[in-house]
Amino acid sequence: MLIPVIIVVVILVIIVVFYNSLVGNRNKVRNSWGQIDIQLKRRFDLIPNLVEIVKGYDNHERSTFEGVTSARTKYLSSSTPEDMMNANGELTQVLGKLFAVAEAYPELKSNINFLELQEELSKTEDKIGYARQFYNDVVMEYNNVVQMFPSSIVARFCSFKEESSFNVDEDEKSAPQIKF
Repeated sequence: MLIPVIIVVVILVIIVVFYNSLVGNRNKVRNSWGQIDIQLKRRFDLIPNLVEIVKGYDNHERSTFEGVTSARTKYLSSSTPEDMMNANGELTQVLGKLFAVAEAYPELKSNINFLELQEELSKTEDKIGYARQFYNDVVMEYNNVVQMFPSSIVARFCSFKEESSFNVDEDEKSAPQIKF
């Protein structure tokens, strides 16, 4: 009589431990995505100021400015991390074009407001890169717990799903091509 009770208690303890591990790892994934979201929000808050400064120097590059605005709007209207990742990739490309436009104007490159915004954006990009790396590490850890036996049994039973890593699009891997 005592042995079956001990076996049931041990099994329940194991299930609780695995469940708590899954919940903890899922919460780490959500928190790390939140950190990326914070940095991306900061980046998007800096962009309108940068665009306005560059616009003052060149009204011929309207498509670049519209691309920045469009990518920023797509991100802000995104509802899933995957949509946000895609919009972010698009914005990264358009920002490269924006900085290339700025290179064509020596007065702009020496404008103190432009330089300060460029520096802030550069620091924010570094933080975004670090946050992405941390997010991917946390997602890998979580996915390992979801996929590995015996925790995978608890994960499947409790409907824990794998999370997607933050991957770089093929377009982002190459430098944008600028033609004047």
